[in-house]
Amino acid sequence: MAISEILIKASQLILSLAFLVTIHEFGHFLPARLFKTKVERFYLFFNPWFSLFRYKKVNGKKKFSWFSKKAPQDWEQDDNTTEWGIGWLPLGGYVKIAGMVDESMDKDQLAQEPKPYEFRTKKVWQRLIIMVGGVTVNLIGGFLIYAAIAWTWGGFALNLDKMEHGMAIHPYLEQYDLRSGDKIIALDGTPIAALEEINRGIFLRNKTQVTLLRDGKKITRRLPDDIDQQLFQNGAMGIASFRAFASAVDSVVPKSHAEKAGLLKGDSILQVGNKSIRFFDELQSALYSAKGSTTRLTIIRGTDTVQISTKVSKEGTIGFLSTNALTSDTNALSKVNYGFFGGLEKGIVGGSQMLRDYIAQFKFVFTKKGASSVGGFTRIGDMFAPVWDWKVFWLNTAFLSFALAFMNILPIPALDGGHVVFLMYEWITGKEAPQKILEYAQYVGFFLLLSLMIYANGNDLIQLVFK
Repeated sequence: MAISEILIKASQLILSLAFLVTIHEFGHFLPARLFKTKVERFYLFFNPWFSLFRYKKVNGKKKFSWFSKKAPQDWEQDDNTTEWGIGWLPLGGYVKIAGMVDESMDKDQLAQEPKPYEFRTKKVWQRLIIMVGGVTVNLIGGFLIYAAIAWTWGGFALNLDKMEHGMAIHPYLEQYDLRSGDKIIALDGTPIAALEEINRGIFLRNKTQVTLLRDGKKITRRLPDDIDQQLFQNGAMGIASFRAFASAVDSVVPKSHAEKAGLLKGDSILQVGNKSIRFFDELQSALYSAKGSTTRLTIIRGTDTVQISTKVSKEGTIGFLSTNALTSDTNALSKVNYGFFGGLEKGIVGGSQMLRDYIAQFKFVFTKKGASSVGGFTRIGDMFAPVWDWKVFWLNTAFLSFALAFMNILPIPALDGGHVVFLMYEWITGKEAPQKILEYAQYVGFFLLLSLMIYANGNDLIQLVFK
């Protein structure tokens, strides 16, 4: 990947996270101020050792500080206003609320007598609202972004009657009599309105009854209840897509089976074994059937017909890329424009499905392959386009907004959900959790989150080095 593409992806990721972290922290800041709770600092990104930028009103005058280790001494003259800042470590952000056990671990403040403006002196229900404010804003933000995408770019409707070549079906599903060329028209009796509904329906929503059209006849096939795990373990997540004509080889992966076999850029594959190739999914299916073995390729090279033998990986690939031309079936997609209320409805329905699908993916995390697939910032960055595409940017931002909300509400110390657990305990029992327990919980939470971050980004590094 070119350096320019990496920089564009990284810029989109940082901008997306900066936006989401800012609105999340405002979700804490606004109810805190509503309940007259002092907010000492509001920071985008973390600032260990020094800050890139600081701003504060001191006795009515605006004060700025750049690249500073500490706030200037005269800022302490006005202790009633919030210090706003930007840190140098783009891993999140925070608001420092007076009288709260948080990331700062300010034990000196907590050792003093509670003051009326501190978090710990507020009523339990007020503290709960302050703590869930960030998650609430991220949820609302996700729905609104999704709605804005619908207003701005509209959507597409799929007319299955206009699909002449059927769908490209992943070859793993051939064992259940689902084949490329079929048209999947319903899942569990619900008609299909978009191709992604097939992928998400089978992979994430436990839909196992597939209704399809084959040669003009309606057929029903029943998939096993664990089909989602089967697909995940076998790397078969792309279940259905438009068919494409197999085109010439565009590039060959260095040191791959294809390179060792002598496949060249510009070659056109006519046959795999004895199977003739017209569509790219037929090529995928033929290679998938030969996975872990050696097969023969018949290719056109210039004006010559050549045969070569190649090994096929256990995933059913040999290591090349081609630029394939989609069939005319893309005409089955028609543009749909949404008005204000239509876009709002699309935002609520689509956003709810996105959130549900995100939560459903966690069933794969607790498997050996799922644990090794957990990724960090590199994998998140790969979600963004290598060119600046605002629609893709906002789609990913909506997804990350829901992800941030869900992760923050988990009952893990140091996250918002961990604070909520202790507040609920206090509400139910009428007793505050001991201060030492809150402090130790923060340490445990930091350790867990840091370990997860190291593990996820370590997986990214392993993929980059050994892929």
